[in-house]
Amino acid sequence: MQFVATERAKQGTGASRRLRLSGKTPGIVYGAGETQLIEIDHNALWHAVHKEAFHSSVLDMEIAGQVTKVVLRDVQFHPFKKLVQHIDFQRVDATTKLHMSVPLHFEGAEESPAVKGENCTITHLMTAVQVICEPAILPEFIKVDLSALTSKSTLGVQGLKLPNGVKAVVRGANKNPSVISIKLPDVAPAEGAAPAPVAAPAKKGKK
Repeated sequence: MQFVATERAKQGTGASRRLRLSGKTPGIVYGAGETQLIEIDHNALWHAVHKEAFHSSVLDMEIAGQVTKVVLRDVQFHPFKKLVQHIDFQRVDATTKLHMSVPLHFEGAEESPAVKGENCTITHLMTAVQVICEPAILPEFIKVDLSALTSKSTLGVQGLKLPNGVKAVVRGANKNPSVISIKLPDVAPAEGAAPAPVAAPAKKGKK
């Protein structure tokens, strides 16, 4: 994805407020050189930040006709207005590996034996995975094929099919956290089955 930005000279709370009132969003670009102050048209940015690829891809930032490779690092929204208040980007060095969050795209669950044959419920425990790789091979998303699931299947992060050169990053003691959960349907009493007998009250003993 590509977006256009303009370099800005003024900074500070007052300058940022005036910039927002004029329909622009203040931002910064850092890494691989000096920190650069930028401004972006808010309407164009608003549509961009609601696209998945804007958050997980290497972006082309154009300033004064020059294109720089960057990745999104932080975006700040207004608490209740539809407003992007500030945005941060990091320059990408082709020789330096990136640590990014990549979304998971699940498919095939409805056709799996677990759902189609056993009426199981599939719950996604993760919607994205942290990866480390070179910028040139950063995937926009990772496809997760669930078409072969059965009620006894398991799927952890280490079982994801990642592109060559892309490595999943897992923090914490559990090195293979579950990506999905599979729940069998609740067993209902068979139709026409006799209800369980109720125990008779104990008889009182003679005095």
